[in-house]
Order: sequence, then structure tokens, then C-alpha cells
Amino acid sequence: MAPKSQKQKSAGGHKNTKRSKTKQILPDREEVEPITMESMGHPEIYPLVLTTQTQEIFNCRIDEDVTDEKPYKLIKKEDILADFKNRAAVSDFYPVKKVIQEYPGDELLVVYDKDFRYGLNFYLIGTEEGKENYLNRPEVPEEQEEYKEHTSEDLYIYKPPISKPWVSLGSEKEIDEESVKESAKQITYMISRKRSEFGAPVKFRDQNASSVKDAYIECTAYPDKNFIVKQLEKDVGMQVVPKVKDTSTQTRWTYPKNASTQYYPREFSEEEKEIFGQSKPLIDFLNNASISVEIALQQNEIMNTFIDDWKCLAEEEGTFGDKTDTHLKEYQSFTDLHNLTENMVTSVSWHPTIYGLIAVSVAVRLSLEDRVHFSGKLLLQPSLILFWSFSDPIHPQLMLESPDDIFCFKFCPSDPNIIAGGCINGQIVLWDITAHADRIENIKTGGSRSKKATLKPMFLLEPDSNKEAMYIRHCAVSSIENGHKKVITDIHWLSDTFEINRMGSVFENRSGICCQLVTCSADCTICFWDIRSQKALTPPPIEKKKEESIEIPFDVPSTFLHLDLSWKPLIKIRLSKGETSLDHCPTKISLSEDHLLYKAQDKILAQSKVVKAGEMNPYHNLEGALANNLKPIEDFCTKFFVGTEEGGVIYTDWKMERDPETGRLMAKKPVNLYAVHDGAVHTVQRSPFYKDIILTIGGWNLAIWKEGITTGPLLQSCCAPKRYTAGHWSLTRPGVFYIGREDGYIDIWDLLEKTHEPAQSQNICITMITYIKPWTFTAKQQFIAIADYYGTLHILEIPWTLSHPSTNEASSMSYYFEREVKHLEYVEQRKKIREQEKKEMELELEKKKTKTYQKSKEQMEAELKADYDNYLELEKNTLINLGLIKVPETMSFMDLM
Repeated sequence: MAPKSQKQKSAGGHKNTKRSKTKQILPDREEVEPITMESMGHPEIYPLVLTTQTQEIFNCRIDEDVTDEKPYKLIKKEDILADFKNRAAVSDFYPVKKVIQEYPGDELLVVYDKDFRYGLNFYLIGTEEGKENYLNRPEVPEEQEEYKEHTSEDLYIYKPPISKPWVSLGSEKEIDEESVKESAKQITYMISRKRSEFGAPVKFRDQNASSVKDAYIECTAYPDKNFIVKQLEKDVGMQVVPKVKDTSTQTRWTYPKNASTQYYPREFSEEEKEIFGQSKPLIDFLNNASISVEIALQQNEIMNTFIDDWKCLAEEEGTFGDKTDTHLKEYQSFTDLHNLTENMVTSVSWHPTIYGLIAVSVAVRLSLEDRVHFSGKLLLQPSLILFWSFSDPIHPQLMLESPDDIFCFKFCPSDPNIIAGGCINGQIVLWDITAHADRIENIKTGGSRSKKATLKPMFLLEPDSNKEAMYIRHCAVSSIENGHKKVITDIHWLSDTFEINRMGSVFENRSGICCQLVTCSADCTICFWDIRSQKALTPPPIEKKKEESIEIPFDVPSTFLHLDLSWKPLIKIRLSKGETSLDHCPTKISLSEDHLLYKAQDKILAQSKVVKAGEMNPYHNLEGALANNLKPIEDFCTKFFVGTEEGGVIYTDWKMERDPETGRLMAKKPVNLYAVHDGAVHTVQRSPFYKDIILTIGGWNLAIWKEGITTGPLLQSCCAPKRYTAGHWSLTRPGVFYIGREDGYIDIWDLLEKTHEPAQSQNICITMITYIKPWTFTAKQQFIAIADYYGTLHILEIPWTLSHPSTNEASSMSYYFEREVKHLEYVEQRKKIREQEKKEMELELEKKKTKTYQKSKEQMEAELKADYDNYLELEKNTLINLGLIKVPETMSFMDLM
């Protein structure tokens, strides 16, 4: 086959490769041509495989439409071209598409190849001449037909190889280059001796080599600088042959028998015990060995004697963990010991600029019925947000009071001294802690607010016991009548780059600070709020101003005084379920701008925006009316993700539209609705590395989505052993996220390692985990805050493997998400094809049922007629046997009847 391949390559104009040249040196090989229709003398024949479906489409079914008597079928060219449009590459005629398109006639001839003469069950005649020759065959005598059959059977005749002249393709040069040639000059030695010594007897004797001069010469190896040989190329061939060894063994069988053995301890008698106890050797041994044994026992208690010191010698500092450690380490924990009520932690947030300061909101652990029953007592107890510092794990630094229990809160990205929270009664609360900023900035976590400060271990910090707990009252609360009616489950600040109006249109934010909020509640509504006054305020009379100044407490800032008890939402959105009058109940939301809050430079921006001493706070000048001439922002994505209490994930738009019948503003219908989770969704969060990747957690499973893909989630996990209750993305690794469970365990998912189950699980507490919030302190040290149902906040240190990404982790995760998108597209295409095939199968079944029904009806009529004839014949015979009638010879029984 080698010479043939060389001729084909040279005829096609391709360059000769090294492989083809080396094979050219074998001119004695035989050229064996591949078997084609041209070699068989039928270039117009194209073998095909027609499936059962294709045979039914073109009415060429075997043994029905095509038989041995008529083994061919004329098919219109139009039908085959229509089949190309419907089934494309799935069509059985697709391999000869070009032949069919270039065919000049209107009908093509398809012949049934029963004996598989050409390899397949059908073949197509691709020319008009071949079709006419097949349809109009000349009559051949029987002798010639037998001869043709004989010659067709003997078609493959062995041809002996024929020697052909050598055709040079340039391989001589390569053979000459690869041949071994002697480059060094040969050295000729001539050894001679006298003729008389030839054949003389030889006698050997022992002699000391050192005693005779020049009898012993040591030849040591040394490098010769004048003669160096470089090995340029070396051809080595190896063949591995397994060693085979046959062995056999025969076990000698012995008859079975039962055997038993009883052991008794060897004990000293009382006399021997007294003798050995008073013996001097034993006493001396115990006195000498007891000291060494006591020292060894103490060393085993103090340190681990089996630890590998060499392995731990080159690792990093023990405070930050080594690279092999994968478990979260407990760093500190906070519990409110002064409050005697049973509280649970509902939300956690790290301070954006002050490192080592964390805020938590707590709520009473009561059901709805118990809250109603103990409502009088609950009014007497304060609802708080506690500020904890690493320097004092016992005493909170600040306590923010609220009218009711807080279930979610967020620091303002523009000014960390502004805090917004959502209550269980549906009100939004605003705090301004600017006056107390100095108190929390001087906490002892290193003495400064810079990132270079290092957190000291808890036992080295010295809490200031003289500080008293400071309660801070809220600045403003929203209106009860116009706000939410039930618990607020999520709250977000809108970015300082845009703002929206009552229609949901997006405009440029000229103030440069965050002035709007979005909240969702269990009353099936999503509200957008603006902390600025909606109307231009006229200066009030002097007397009224004096009265108001008297009513305002001295310890409450007047930053948001214009909103207190009169704050109304800018937009209120209801997520309708469509045809019914019910609405979806949102629990968590995620806007398209949420990913900006995770970036590292936001912390630097937040620090630069902190109000300095002597400067005017921009939030103190918000009572003016909204600007009218704002520049709209084009191509802004107003769609966002919503998690519902029923376990659904909704992708909807916040823009409002007018009802054509009533003229009222109403929310648009949801774009997509997915029922993925089997419980309430409590986490809807965008990835800090990819703005279009969203993580949703609810019930017993999780899902990862890609914005813009409407077919479903990229990843959906199976049911977990326990219900999931909290979750959060990793801030430094794109493929890692943490999930809390109701049994106190935390599942750590690493998509680069496993995608079907968590990489590891670790127990944190004995009760349900309610919130998870990671935080980056330095490039080497990261923490994660985990809150539980009993009101304890656990601060754990994240190990090296979970905080430092690999070299190509971001690109690997991007490729993984792209691959999952392609998989979803492929599945969707296969679904469409399967649905089409299912419809076609149903149509075929209906046709078969109709035919079966028609045939059975005809058979039933024939059977009824045969039964009636048999009955008449039986009646006739009975009457004749009884002699009641006589049948004349000229008269039939039917005439008598």
C-alpha cells in the first residue's frame, strides 16, 4: 500500500513527507487498489442505507413496495429535497446530496439490493442513462445470464504482483543522510615476531608485578580535550516480552479432627510473691526505671512524639495555617451575656472600613403564635443591632435600637456611618452613627485603621472594662400604612452611579452617593425607596420650627428627620402568578450591580468617602427636591433575580407599565419562572468574579445560574442529607462557596474538585446555622463569620487552600461555565427533536389504529354472514329430519322459505 499512497500524494500536488519517502524504498511491494464503484464498472451507482422511517416516508418498504419481482422505486426529486429541509443531516439521502441536486431528471431510481451486492440494502442510480439501462434491459439468453452470474461471483481474482520500473521521488537523499558513515580516520597496527618463534612451546610462571620494573601499569581514565564526540542522534528499539511462568501446587489433605486448647495464667504463690517483693535486684530496677518512665509519660502528655518536624519546618507561620490544612479554625466567638432573652442571629455584616469590627442583628426565638401571646412583654425589651470588636468579646461597642426585631440590615457603601435595616413589622429603619465614629475607630485591633495592622490573638487583647454600653436611637422609620405589611427579608443599597424614578427608568446619579434602597417582604411586594425628600420643602414658620426643635431628642441626629413616620416607597412591585389572583412571595433578591460591592477597590472608595472632621456630611443636605433634568442611562439592565418562599427562582424587570384598562402603574410579568428548590430560597447571590453567575440556595439543594440563559440552571445539586439554611460565595476563589445546614455543619463546595457533592463538611455548632459572611483582613489572613440559632457568632479562620486561588482557577471556571451552557443548548435541541419524533410516532399509531379498525369491521360482517348461513342450514336439516317438510327435487329450500 505504500507505493500507491505515494503516487496519490504526488498526483494531488502534496509535498512528500518523510514517512512516504522512507516507504518508497520498497519497489517490490504490490499495488492493491481500493474497491470502488468505478473499479467495479458502475460509477453511476451510489449505495445507501434507508431506515424503516425513510422507507415509510418515500413508500419504498421492503417486501411491500419493493419486492423480488419489482425491486426498484421511482422517487421524485422534489420529495428528497423537501426531506433535506425537514431532517437536514439526519436524512438518509444526505451522503449523496450533491448527486441529487445535480441530477437533471425529475425522478430518481432507487433499487433494493437484497443480496447486498454493493454493500448496503439500497443503491441509487445517479444518471439518466443508467436509469434507462436498468428499466429497459435487453433480453439476455439463459446461457449468457449464467455466464454473467459466474463472472460476477469471480469478480475478486487474485492478481500476482508485477514488477514495475523504479520511480524516484527524492528519497535517496534521506537514505544517504541517515546512513552511517565513518568520519574518523582508521588507525592500522602491525604486529610481528620472528619466524623461529612460531609454534614454540610456551611456559607460564607466577611473578610479583611490583617486584619487576614496568610489569604493573595502571591505566586510569581521563578526559581528552582534543577528542570529544557528540552524540547527535541515536536510534533505539525495544520490545517488551512478558515473562510467563507456570507453577502448580498440591495441598496434602488430611482427615479433619476437632482440637481445643486451654491456657492458664502462670501465677506466683504467696510465698514466692513475698520473696520476689523483698529481693534487692527488683527494688533496684524499679528505683532506676521509675524516673525514666515518669519523664517519658510527661513528655507524651506535653508534645506529640510522632509529629514530623522536617515536614513542618518549611511551612508558613502557624497563625495563618499551612498549605496542607483544609479545615476552618475557631478564632473567636461572641455571645450577648447581658440579655437574658433567648435570641437568634438574623443578619451579619462586617464594617467596611474598620477592621476587626462586626455588626449582628438579633431577634427573639419565638413563633408567630408565641409573639402574639407575649406581645406585651416584647414591647418592653429593646430590639438591637450589636457591634462586636475583636478586642472585647464580652461587651458590645455599640447597640442600635429599633422599634422591632431586625431581620436584615446593610451598611451604606457611600458612608459606613449610615445603616439601613428591615424590621419584622415591615418598617425600614435608618441610623446615623457619625457622632460615635470615634468610639469604634479607636478599638484595639492594632491601633489604626490601615490594612497593615495585624489582629492579635484574643488572649493578648486588653478590653476596656470602664466603657459602658451605648444605646443609639434610630433617626427615622418608614410609614406603617404605606410600607410593607410583613417581615422584610432582604435589603440592598442601589449603586451610587444611577437612580430610578417612579416608572422604573434609570437615570444618572449626579449626587455621587447612594440615595436609594430596594427591599422585599413576605407580603409579596418589592419596594424601592429614596432617602431624599420627594417634594420641595418650603421653610416652616419660626414658631413651628422652635416647637419641633424642642420635641427632637438631643441624642438623635436630624439627618433623616424629613422621613420619620412619613417615608413612602418610590415603587411597589407585585410578582403576579399570572391567571390567578395570587402573588409570589419574595424572600431574597439580587440586582445586576451587586457584584460591584465585592471588589476590593470599593473598600478604598468607602474609606475616602468617610466624613472627616470639620467637613459637611452630604447626607445632612438631602431635604431638597429631586433633580428634574437628569440624563437617562441607555442600555441599562433593569432585570433582576428573585427567590421565593415556594422555592422558585424568578427573573423579572422592575420597570413599570400602565394598565390599558385602568391606567394605573403595574409591574411587568416575570420573564422566567423556575421551580428548582424544594423549600424557601434564602440565598440569591452573584459571584464576586463573574457578574452574570448567580448562586441560589433553598430547601435541600442549590443551583448556579447564568444570566441570559433561559433554559435552566447550569448546575443543580441533588438533595442534601439536611436542609440548607445559609450560603455565601468565597471572596478570593471563583469556584468555592460555603453553605450552612440545619444540623450545624457547613458544606464547603469546590467546583474545581467536585461538582456533584461538597469537597468537605465541618461541624461548627450543635444547632441551625442562620447566616454566613466571609471577610478578607489581609492577603494572608481571612475570616468567616458563622451565626447560629442560639445567638452565638463564631469567627473562624479560613485556611490557605480555601483562601488562595490556583494559577488558572478563574479561566478554568469560565471554561466550565461555558461548557455547561453548550450542554444546556444541546439538551434543548435534543428535546425538540424528541418531541418531533414523538408526534410522528403518534400519527403513525393513529394511522395503524384506523386501518385495524377498518379491517376488523369487515371481518365482523363476514363472520356474521357466515353464522347466519350456518343457522339456516341447521334449521333446514332439523325440519327435514323431523319430517315436517319435504324438499321437492325441483324446488330449493330457499324457495320454500
